[in-house]
Amino acid sequence: MRLTARARLTLLLTARARLASLQTALVLAAGAALTGLTYLLMPRRAFFTHLDLTGSALPGTPQPMPPQAGDLRALADRVQADTLSALLTQAGLALIVVTTLAAVLSWVVAGRVLRPIRVISSTARRLSAENLTERVPVTTPADELSALAHTVNDMLDRIQRGVAERDRILDSQRLFTANAAHELRTPLTTARTAIDVTLDGHPSRAELLTMAGDVRDAVDHMQRVLGGLLLLARSQAGLTARQPADLAAIVAASLDAAAARTAAAGLTVGSELRPAPVSGEPVLLERMIGNLIDNAIRYNQAGGHLAVDTGTAGGRAILRISNTGRSIPPEEVQTLLEPFVHGQGTRVRTDGLGLGLSIVRAVTLAHRGRLAVTTRTGGGLDITIDLPHNPIATGGGDQVQRRRRDLDVLPVVAGQ
Repeated sequence: MRLTARARLTLLLTARARLASLQTALVLAAGAALTGLTYLLMPRRAFFTHLDLTGSALPGTPQPMPPQAGDLRALADRVQADTLSALLTQAGLALIVVTTLAAVLSWVVAGRVLRPIRVISSTARRLSAENLTERVPVTTPADELSALAHTVNDMLDRIQRGVAERDRILDSQRLFTANAAHELRTPLTTARTAIDVTLDGHPSRAELLTMAGDVRDAVDHMQRVLGGLLLLARSQAGLTARQPADLAAIVAASLDAAAARTAAAGLTVGSELRPAPVSGEPVLLERMIGNLIDNAIRYNQAGGHLAVDTGTAGGRAILRISNTGRSIPPEEVQTLLEPFVHGQGTRVRTDGLGLGLSIVRAVTLAHRGRLAVTTRTGGGLDITIDLPHNPIATGGGDQVQRRRRDLDVLPVVAGQ
């Protein structure tokens, strides 16, 4: 597409030049209009207000000498022409001077007006993904330019928060990937070592059986890790369908399933299970509660206590589980929700996987719930989960049992 000369000139001029040119053009147009209007009104007001062309004086004017009418007309025409010529010359010179001064002042004023915009532009050019701390200075008084500076600073704040959140997520993903790879590599290394040591020579039947047991334990560990990762991914992906369920029924079933473990550990179990109907995925809810109870047993102390309460409050279904155990510093509580953390802020070797509470958090968020983890005085944790209340949800225990037969691949994943 071909551009006109005016369009090409507009593209070449800067904003300051265009603004100064516009102001100068307005002054020139106003001066030309004033000169033209003066030129049109000057003949009538100069002469014919005081004299008529017949030579007689107008009423109320001094009596002139009685010149000839023709001489009077010629004199008037000559004076009129000289006056208009002088007016045009002087008005033209004055218009040139005023236009020149207007151009200079317009250039200066445009520069001062556009200075904050240049500051914003230079600040934006200096910013990068590694340097988002600088901000645009806000000028006074509060006008459109200061509002623009505020808007740019707010945008930079949002960008900085987004970049920080992106970096946090990337770091978390890298750490998660490294930990998951370590969890899978360890049993593979164990199985490979058992096979190599056993086959280095002429193994007996007992040695082969021992190797097979080691390999089976390694495979079981990998299966648990993969099952936990699958459940975590499914929880984070959100819910595809919702069904009514009752947290009280799910907790009762989970406590019955863990009765042998609590008895072996010498734990005192207390429960107050009031109806807590919700709407969601019963299997994920059962896994969530199973992980909470498993953690409360696994990290408890001999002869300790375990308490589980359910109910409703403020239009929310409430689940609260507390247990005795070792004392955990308050600053480490949130790290327990990260994958592969076992309760000391870093990866440690236990019989758990470190995915339990991360799955609990993912399932809670998938059900639009809230999770609160606090330390108890004297040791242990107090965990509270509240989910949206569904007053028509019933029969949660039967639905969990039916759904478990379809999704037995998702085991309870233990380990804070």
